[in-house]
Amino acid sequence: MSDGPPPAQLPRREFLRETATAPALLATASAADSREAVPTDPQRPLNVLFIMTDQQRADCVGVNGNDIIRTPNLDRLAAESANFARAYVQSPVCVPSRASFFTGRYAHAHRNRVNYTPIDRRTVLLPERLHAAGYQTALVGKLHLFYQMPPSSENAKKTGFDSVLLHDGTQSTDGWSDYARWRNERDPLRRLHYRALAKDDAELASTLPPGANPFRAAVEEQYTDTSWTSLKTREALKRLAADDRPFFLYSSFWKPHSPFEVPQPFDALYNDVDFELPKPESLDDIQRLPLPLQKLILRGKKPPYDMDRRTLNWIYRSYYGCITHIDREVGAILETLAETGQADNTIVVFTSDHGDQLLEHGLMGKNVFFEASVRVPLMMRLPGRIAPRRYDQLVETIDVMPTLLELSGAPIPEDCHGQSLANLLTGASAETSTRDAVFSENIIPEVITSGSLDFEFVPGKGIKGIRHPDAKMVRTERWKYNYYPEGFAELYDLANDPAEQHNLANDPAHRETVAELKGRVLDWLITATEADQIARRWQV
Repeated sequence: MSDGPPPAQLPRREFLRETATAPALLATASAADSREAVPTDPQRPLNVLFIMTDQQRADCVGVNGNDIIRTPNLDRLAAESANFARAYVQSPVCVPSRASFFTGRYAHAHRNRVNYTPIDRRTVLLPERLHAAGYQTALVGKLHLFYQMPPSSENAKKTGFDSVLLHDGTQSTDGWSDYARWRNERDPLRRLHYRALAKDDAELASTLPPGANPFRAAVEEQYTDTSWTSLKTREALKRLAADDRPFFLYSSFWKPHSPFEVPQPFDALYNDVDFELPKPESLDDIQRLPLPLQKLILRGKKPPYDMDRRTLNWIYRSYYGCITHIDREVGAILETLAETGQADNTIVVFTSDHGDQLLEHGLMGKNVFFEASVRVPLMMRLPGRIAPRRYDQLVETIDVMPTLLELSGAPIPEDCHGQSLANLLTGASAETSTRDAVFSENIIPEVITSGSLDFEFVPGKGIKGIRHPDAKMVRTERWKYNYYPEGFAELYDLANDPAEQHNLANDPAHRETVAELKGRVLDWLITATEADQIARRWQV
């Protein structure tokens, strides 16, 4: 198959010219746009196309209330999907969150709590469950879930995939990256790492125009991991669709995860935008937060909480540019799906593993329970079966796996903590249970020992003086309560303080609310795994 750009992709110069005058042309024209949805044949097994980005905030999709970001393809997908406005991850960090997506279980149950930790070999993941149900299973891009290291394609296949094209996206994993090998065979600038910035290479820096984005990537767009993931996903779709068996295809993009390098033309799409940036946080502000959060935010030699506003504005421009790049590729993927004739028989999922603080509360990245980190975009499309509209119910991302299994006719495992949303989405039954609370949990501060960081966990001592760094969150319609052992807590009234600026946990006027929500956390920890605690012989 060709390694060239997709037919619907505009040439770079034309793309720049067209988008400068008509942002709507960022969209990939889809063959499905002018076609009425055909009701899904209930006798045909359903395919699953699962698209995941990394570190994309829920509010960084145009249709979700963002008037600045250009995401015409995701907006169109949302209009054709169940678009969940309040979807929450069960752990705001890559590996634990992905483990929850693929097991339907909370992190304290699957016990994968820290990045680059092998998952328990007894754990059965979503691709293996669908494989056992007769599905072809394929991965393109970032997995981040392995029973054993190194993070290689062979080890990725052991999690349930028939075919794997792997790219976990960091220099330390490049030795096992199919993308890195592919790029090194094609890119004239292979001497530079794919995360390199143009300004840091003397030859490229000399060509930069005044006012250029300092995060402009050195690598040209067609050689980026975003474009590679799209290309290989489209090739996989054509191959899988030619087989009579149903397929599960996991297309997993690294971006918009930091670092913030962004290729042309996407580096300049937001140059005229001065973003409404998060309010500056002083050291005094940060030191009023619970101690585990202080340790996380202030880690490293130069914590970024007081980053200069010009640099932060460029980061926002670049983050948005990366998402618009992904949006174009999602459009190309959905067009290819339509061309295969499988669009009406395929469940399409679009989501992200967690969000990004983007310096809200003084933090870059994630690992915290603020809305920017724990709330993610979530769309599910199935023409003729899933009613397309905005859904405002509280949902957890562990609900995705049982929903896919039920819609696909595969059995839902007894140890699944998630709730299938199939009845809610299809109207198949009036018996639809919705959550009145969602939960999340994380190790705070994060265990990380790369670079200049030495946040290791010491048994009996914890992390950097935090003896028990295991934090829990419960979020109801109105309240968010975050529990940290050793007496630390946060309580936010989301109805009146959506930016989570006023911690009410120690306010005597809210003592009863704190007690009630602390009880909810305790009950959740006790009851979530009750099926695991009682021998199968005693269960009906």
